[in-house]
Amino acid sequence: MIVVVTGMVGVDKKSYLQNVCQFASDNNQEVALCNVGDMMYAEAPDITPGKILDIPMKRLSLLRRSVFKDIIAKAQKASNLIVNTHATFRWRHGLFPAVDFDQMRQLGADMYVCLIDGVIALHSRLIDEHSIEHSLKDLIVWREEEIIGTEMLRKGVNESVPFYCLARGAEEPTIETLYNLVFNRSCKKAYLSFPMTLIADMKSVQEKINEFRRLMKQHFVCFDPADLEESYLPHYAHKAAEQGSYFVEVSALGQKVRLDLAQVQQIERDINSQIYARDFMLIDQSDMIISFIPTLADGRAAVSSGVERELQHAHEAAKEVFVIWTSKQTPSVFVTQTATRVFKNLPETIDFFRNKGYIKK
Repeated sequence: MIVVVTGMVGVDKKSYLQNVCQFASDNNQEVALCNVGDMMYAEAPDITPGKILDIPMKRLSLLRRSVFKDIIAKAQKASNLIVNTHATFRWRHGLFPAVDFDQMRQLGADMYVCLIDGVIALHSRLIDEHSIEHSLKDLIVWREEEIIGTEMLRKGVNESVPFYCLARGAEEPTIETLYNLVFNRSCKKAYLSFPMTLIADMKSVQEKINEFRRLMKQHFVCFDPADLEESYLPHYAHKAAEQGSYFVEVSALGQKVRLDLAQVQQIERDINSQIYARDFMLIDQSDMIISFIPTLADGRAAVSSGVERELQHAHEAAKEVFVIWTSKQTPSVFVTQTATRVFKNLPETIDFFRNKGYIKK
């Protein structure tokens, strides 16, 4: 199994993938990891760390091709191999590819994964670990370029192999998710749907949603929109503006982060449009959608227009659609007409999946 994992600078793919390899080893699966950047520096010790993109493009291309030649040779011997690379780079040379199609065809990857992360976490890592000048708008653009670049790479090399967009994980790294995508191919893939902005200030409702998320991840390969935590950012920006603040204070990677309000306001439309497109992409790469509709304090169902649109998209994509409707309020036809099955609570849902054979009894 050969897996190509891409991702923009600031995602910290290396440590994440090292943990994936360790998790695989603990489960009796040996995986070799090739970090393209490290290999390029090892082959050119005269280049100062962090300066490799400043060398002439011709030398950069020759150096990269030499490293990929070694990776291709290693792939022929290793049982399982993960290649940690980029699909694109945006530097002083402008936007340019980070791989060559002829060598990627020789490599013959069985899967492509683009690892992504939230803009706040990306910003924090770049501030702490890199000297790359950037705005929040830059991060939004770079992330989208990397996703599209990876998808085009896969289509150009071998369209029959799977491509997944996977969030690194806001609360806990999605290490087991990637492992199961690679080594547990029979496990059902589920997109988790639930209201987010609507319940941004409702801690008790958020706790119920988090319980749902944890339970589903015990049984399925889950694509969870909350693993990329930035949908709340426009909400916080609006509150900061109302209070007359010039900053938005949020938490990322266990620390407080202060963002310039004007920069956050600049990317609000980008965040919303990317959420719209990305969530549909995650549904398309899943086998089914499982939507949790919590109950508000007044007894009403906390169903959002976004959740209803996700249910409709999944229905039209011929996915199985499961809805957990906890309120006594009757669900609308926009829910019942798209749902394969509607449940009243989590235990009823799990019993159904066990009887269906989707999870072990």
